[in-house]
Amino acid sequence: MNYSSDSLLRARVCEAIQEHYCLRFEGGDEYDAVPAGALRWSAELPAVGDWVRARRADATLALIETVEPRTNSISRQRPGGGGEQVLAANVDLMVIVMGLDGDYNLRRLERYLVLAAASGVEAMVVLNKVDVCTEWPARLGEARAIAGNAVALSAHKSVAPIVEAVRGHTVVLLGSSGAGKSTIANALLGESRQVTQPVRESDSRGRHTTTRRMLIELPDGGALIDTPGLRELALWAGQESVDDVFASVATLARQCRFHDCAHGGEPGCAVSAALKTGELEPARWASYQKLLAEARYHERSVDQRAAAETKRKWKVIHKAIRHHPKYNR
Repeated sequence: MNYSSDSLLRARVCEAIQEHYCLRFEGGDEYDAVPAGALRWSAELPAVGDWVRARRADATLALIETVEPRTNSISRQRPGGGGEQVLAANVDLMVIVMGLDGDYNLRRLERYLVLAAASGVEAMVVLNKVDVCTEWPARLGEARAIAGNAVALSAHKSVAPIVEAVRGHTVVLLGSSGAGKSTIANALLGESRQVTQPVRESDSRGRHTTTRRMLIELPDGGALIDTPGLRELALWAGQESVDDVFASVATLARQCRFHDCAHGGEPGCAVSAALKTGELEPARWASYQKLLAEARYHERSVDQRAAAETKRKWKVIHKAIRHHPKYNR
């Protein structure tokens, strides 16, 4: 094989650690890879799930030249701020895994669903560990009221309820450490590929058994992206995505007598009336307000960053023009 060839081959990113990657070419070969010079200075480097064009530099290393346009991406704000962090790209289904122990949290579930809405990816909720929770039917009903598509299971016994949903698709598993993502991944793969550990009994918290995002081919077709547990999930989403997840709440808010209603007991406030009658739960209303405020802040921040970047580019252009020989005669 001639590794010095300039021909570009299509491959998919299986792992990404800073600027070091693992690629799987369409023929099945896996190579370590790094970005080529031009790509290294681009605005966005590849993420797990991306399709790229690369050339083989030698028998073990490839150079990534370009990244194909994404069909979608699932992103959050980087922990501590600092812009967008792409968790997975080109995904067909987001499987949100939540343990039925101390990990169960409807408010956090709503946050995951907003991320799914922002990316345009279908979401499925998996309530794991039914064997430790006698109240799992009621909790499944609560999850379905929010998400629609939700199932309950014990990953140690069977993952049959999600097998058909993932077959032939690219699926990303998201959830907290200890929720059972790696156990579900092993069951779908039919082998113990991902390391698992028990959670702490005191708070049902798990340790990061999966330390990096990785894409693994499924035996029945498709691919699985397993991810480390997410302890921070700052939104990278706009107001429209929040309204999609809280559709009934957003509809109520639009039914108030005054279009600028603050929903604090004003005359004709549909939200206040719904809270009083019990039609709207106070916790869900508070969650909607919190996520909407985050989404509005995100939109303002993105606009400001875009304006600053545009200003910076024009400053560079004007400086280049001033120093052009044509204007220095």
